[in-house]
Amino acid sequence: MFYSVRFFCHTRSLPKELTMDRPSAIKPANGKLGILMPGMGAVATTVIAGVEAIKAGLGQPIGSLSQMGTIRLGKRTEGRSPLIKDFVPLAGLDDLVFGGWDVFPDDAYEAAAHAGVLEKDTLNAIEERLRTVKPMKAVFDRDYVRRLEGSHIKSGKDKWAMVLEVREDIQRFKEDNGVDRLVMIWCGSTEIFLEPNPVHDDLESLEKAIKENHASIAPSMIYAYAALQEGVPFLNGAPNLTVDIPAMIQLAKQQGVPIGGKDFKTGQTLMKTILAPGFKARMLGVRGWFSTNILGNRDGEVLDDPYSFKTKEVSKLDVLEYILQPELHKELYGDIYHKVRINYYPPRGDEKEGWDNIDIFGWLGYPMQIKVDFLCRDSILAAPLVLDLVLFTDLAQRCGWGGIQEWLSFYFKSPQAAPDLYPEHDIFIQLMKLKNTLRFMMGEDLITHLGQEYYD
Repeated sequence: MFYSVRFFCHTRSLPKELTMDRPSAIKPANGKLGILMPGMGAVATTVIAGVEAIKAGLGQPIGSLSQMGTIRLGKRTEGRSPLIKDFVPLAGLDDLVFGGWDVFPDDAYEAAAHAGVLEKDTLNAIEERLRTVKPMKAVFDRDYVRRLEGSHIKSGKDKWAMVLEVREDIQRFKEDNGVDRLVMIWCGSTEIFLEPNPVHDDLESLEKAIKENHASIAPSMIYAYAALQEGVPFLNGAPNLTVDIPAMIQLAKQQGVPIGGKDFKTGQTLMKTILAPGFKARMLGVRGWFSTNILGNRDGEVLDDPYSFKTKEVSKLDVLEYILQPELHKELYGDIYHKVRINYYPPRGDEKEGWDNIDIFGWLGYPMQIKVDFLCRDSILAAPLVLDLVLFTDLAQRCGWGGIQEWLSFYFKSPQAAPDLYPEHDIFIQLMKLKNTLRFMMGEDLITHLGQEYYD
């Protein structure tokens, strides 16, 4: 049977119907896969060092669905549940080559040691490999990230010159490292909040705005535009606007290149997307949800600026509205008070702590409370997401799937979806969608969990 997943759009700059058809053949994952990361701080170096440690037998890829997850195929009675990495043709860890850009010149070993996420003994055991990963000079403008300074930056005379420099970087990295394919994933800082602007409406306007140094063109957009023009998929791990605009979607479809985002789903928001669906499933009301965080890494320092925090706040606040759907359940969620705060606290480093106070109510309106204190390690939670996203996006590219990859919403706080389509935030629905997409691409039956056939 042939299946076709269709996204209907209502934007003049895009085709009316975008299709994601089952591939007749998936190109093999031959050769090396390059992973390019703008921003080589705590998250990026934890990914790089983690993969090298796993390859050296120093640890397991815990948290990675692509490496440790299984997928049920067929009926429950068939007993077919292979590892995902054995079911779909993913690139192997031995074939990954890392690179990127940063405002500091430190190599991956020095940057990882400075981030303080991984133990020194682990880093020392893989030091030689980490020393070879050196960042290229970054595209940086302090107007967009006000709490960060760095000297390892490009000196192009304008934004268009920066685009050309990044494209040259991509080409040189590919040639110097002998990689066959590339994926770019933003692991950099949260930029100031930007509203969509008419210059984002179509590709012609976007290119004109870049050449005119328009204020609505942030550094992350320069990386994304350069990547897509080079035929390289782009993923957005921060809440920045970046590819969530019609012009970038148009370019991605035009180039046949996958895009996705935004904002890695770790820590407090991960817990919200686990708990909120449970409240909704049991029809328990929620009066209020107060969330506060303390963290001390570079991300915390950047988010101490209210302009960058606004970008993050919008990403975090949307989650409950879309999961609980107060417009459909006014008695339960119509008056919910949702507050999010982030506090920079240097002594905590990368070990973020998130507190949640949740006021719920049940039968006859009787009140109850839930308290959550999540002492998490932000980069430890983010690293497996980066790995999975890169491997699955490379797979999508080899399937010929360009444009928005909504099936990867599982990994994002603020999932990108087709225009005029609300995003799905429920983590359990997201996981079902991801696994059904893998079944779909491999010609297996989709799992609906109806199960009526067991009782015929």
